[in-house]
Amino acid sequence: MIQTPKGHFAGIAVIILASFLWGTTGVSATFAPDVSPVAIGAAAMGFGGLLQAAIAITPIRRSLGTFRQQWHLLLLGAVAVAVYPLAFYGSMRLAGVTIGTVVSIGTAPVLSAIIEIIMDGARMTLRWLSGAVLGLTGIALLSLSGGTEQIAAADASATLTGVILGLLAAFTYALYSWAARRLMQRNIPSRAAMGGIFGIGGLLLMPVLALYGAPFLDSWQNAAVGIYMACVPMFLGYVCFGYALARIPASTATTITLLEPVVAAALAAIIVGEQLTTAGWAGVALIFTCLVCITLPARRKTQAVNVAVVKPNQC
Repeated sequence: MIQTPKGHFAGIAVIILASFLWGTTGVSATFAPDVSPVAIGAAAMGFGGLLQAAIAITPIRRSLGTFRQQWHLLLLGAVAVAVYPLAFYGSMRLAGVTIGTVVSIGTAPVLSAIIEIIMDGARMTLRWLSGAVLGLTGIALLSLSGGTEQIAAADASATLTGVILGLLAAFTYALYSWAARRLMQRNIPSRAAMGGIFGIGGLLLMPVLALYGAPFLDSWQNAAVGIYMACVPMFLGYVCFGYALARIPASTATTITLLEPVVAAALAAIIVGEQLTTAGWAGVALIFTCLVCITLPARRKTQAVNVAVVKPNQC
C-alpha cells in the first residue's frame, strides 16, 4: 500500500512553482546587459535574502535559543547562500549560459543526495536513482541542443573555469538546502530557518553589491531588472522552496528543480527567439519523466529511509 506523507503533494506543487520562477532569471538578465552577472547575483540573492529575513522576524526571534545551539548549521547555510549566486553567474559568464545553468542545476541533485548519504545516513531508492539518471540525461541533451556553438567558440580555459564554478554553485545550492532542512528537523519553523540562513547570506553579499552594483542606477530598466530578480525569483521562489523543504527531502526538492532549465529554454524560445532541436525536446521529455518518477510517494517500507517529515504546522 502506498502511503502519502502529509503535505507531500503540497511540497511538490510549490517546488514546481519555484522552478518556474527561477527559470525566468536568465531571460530577465538579458534586459540589463550593462550589469555584470556578479552584480545581478549579489542583488538578487542579497536583497531577496534580506526580504526573507524581514518577513520572518517574529519566528526568528522565537527561535533564537535553538539558533544559538545550531549556529554551525546557520553559518554553514548562510555562507553557502552567499557563495552560490557568485559562482552561478560567474559560471554563466565564463562557460556560457547553457553550460553554466546545466552544470549548476543539473549536478545539484546528485550532490544533494551525496550530502544526505554522508551526513544523514540516507539510502536512495532505485526509483529515485533511475529518475535522477533520466533527469541528468535530459539536462545533457538540453545543453547540447543549444550549447554546441558556444562550446566551439569559447576559450577552453575559461570554459573549464566556468564548469568548476558551476560545480561549486551546485554544491553550495545542495549544501544550503540540506542545512535549511536540518534546521527545520530540529524544531525551527521553516520561515525562521530560511529567513535566518538567507538573511545572513544576504548581508554577506552587500559588500559585493556595493563594489559592482553601480550600473543598476544607470537606468530605470536596469533597476527594474534588479527589483524583479530580488522580489520574484529569489524572494518568492525561496519562500516556496522553504515551504517545500519542510515537507519533502532536499534531494527530492533539488531534483524537481531540474524543471528550471526547461522553463528557461522555453522562455528563451518565446522571448529571445532561440529554438530547441529534436535532442532538446527529447531532453525536455526525459526531465518530465524524471519528475514523475521522483514525485510519486514511495511505499511505506521505503518511506522511512527517504523522507524525514517535518511537522507542517512549523511553517
